[in-house]
Amino acid sequence: MTPMTWEKHGLIFRPDPSRPWMRSHAAVPTPLQLDGSLYRVYFSSRDERNRSHVGFFEIDLASPERILAVSPEPVLAPGPTGCFDADGIYAESVVRVGDEVRLYTIGVTTGHTPPLFYAAIGLATSRDGGATFARHSAAPIMGRSAHDPCLVTAPFVLRDGDRWRMWYVSGTSWTEETHGWQSHYHVKYAESADGVTWLRDGHNCIAPQDPRENNIARLWVVPDGEGYRGWYSVNAGEGYRLGYAESRDGYDWRRLDHLTGIALSPDGWDAQAQAYPAVVRHGDRWFMFYNGNGFGRDGVGLAIAPA
Repeated sequence: MTPMTWEKHGLIFRPDPSRPWMRSHAAVPTPLQLDGSLYRVYFSSRDERNRSHVGFFEIDLASPERILAVSPEPVLAPGPTGCFDADGIYAESVVRVGDEVRLYTIGVTTGHTPPLFYAAIGLATSRDGGATFARHSAAPIMGRSAHDPCLVTAPFVLRDGDRWRMWYVSGTSWTEETHGWQSHYHVKYAESADGVTWLRDGHNCIAPQDPRENNIARLWVVPDGEGYRGWYSVNAGEGYRLGYAESRDGYDWRRLDHLTGIALSPDGWDAQAQAYPAVVRHGDRWFMFYNGNGFGRDGVGLAIAPA
């Protein structure tokens, strides 16, 4: 596959703190194609209690410098007390199934000892093209297991022929470091016959290759030719950087971080970190939505590469 060199187009969307559910952040951009070059991009913003809500903005990739619409209210808000998403909900992956749009989510509850948290994977469905959503269940569709003892999060779901495939983040441990508690997680794999009930065996897709790498987050997968491309973010103790991998079968992956084709800016909103990439191809160009410093604190940025 041909390596890409990304041209940055800066921040294209900023949170609007005048809205109570959008006091800060526009994290984890998750695009859904509506028609042609028109896309709806789901994102997660925080309220004054630091709880994440899911909203969206719409953009035309033919003229991506202009935001066409923003959801006036969140399409998903934190769940009831005691449920898996009571302290926040994030959009992570969106799939069309006939007249239904499925949004795979992360539900978060905070831990007793900050910054510990528990995350599980949820599902919400839409019958109006992704404008509004209802939870599939008050419970998650995938939680902790023997393979994922601390948490499961950041699902990317792909309907691939007659099977459903998921690449998800598996939390394996927390360690107490000089700076405080440190999470450890990387990307594993699951399959399903219906996109709701998932089977997993602990197979690692994107794992640390350096002892300093604590976190590998959100693998975004794109079928391309006879294989798959994947983008993700990796933290080796200095904040997230973007990484890149390729696979022939989507199961075994080869990390090629030196071919990511994008680096931190010398200053500004993505000078300390880059995270949570989401990549779509339209026409003769690739479009990458991503976050920068502070886990999406400043908003959503865009980079473009020739196809």
